[in-house]
Amino acid sequence: MSDVEQVATQPRTSERGAATRSSLLAAAREIFVSKGFAEAGVTDVVARAEASVGSLYHHFSGKADLYLTLFEDFQAGQMRRTKQAARQARAAGESDPMRVFLAAARAYLDGCLEERELAELFLRGDGPPGFEVVMRERLRTWAELNAALFENEAALVVVITGALAAAQSEVVRTGDRALAEQVLAIIGQIRPAASATASSSR
Repeated sequence: MSDVEQVATQPRTSERGAATRSSLLAAAREIFVSKGFAEAGVTDVVARAEASVGSLYHHFSGKADLYLTLFEDFQAGQMRRTKQAARQARAAGESDPMRVFLAAARAYLDGCLEERELAELFLRGDGPPGFEVVMRERLRTWAELNAALFENEAALVVVITGALAAAQSEVVRTGDRALAEQVLAIIGQIRPAASATASSSR
């Protein structure tokens, strides 16, 4: 094969590989949602994707890698949603950190409802060994982002981060959009202890 022919085939090979990877991820999503992680097998995934076991191990290290990739892709999408919502709130002239937070939180819960099956999968507790550590780390990162928004208000960050995590679990379980808005309305009334003390002393 000439150099020109090799170059010509590379994009097609790359596209074929990307398509196979996407098919495997889509199949893994379906299998994990329907069977759960523990009961799902690599053979189930490749059969659904109409791929080979070899192709799966070419793109992923195994079943756990498929699960974690789905999780990271989901979280990346959620991060894009929340950042865009926060940017739009600021662009509209919003400067109150709580209102910016609520705009981002609403976008996050909307994403959970739009991808409800996937969000529910990650909240089941039926993931690969060590996944609970990944979830704790993600929550810590989330808290750090909130801390950057609410400067010197550590207690407030703990409260709103915990409240939103609990809300996510319940909203995903029930699929109740109205509940999400009610929770956000309550979170929006939370204020730092210093502010609350100042208000009560007036």
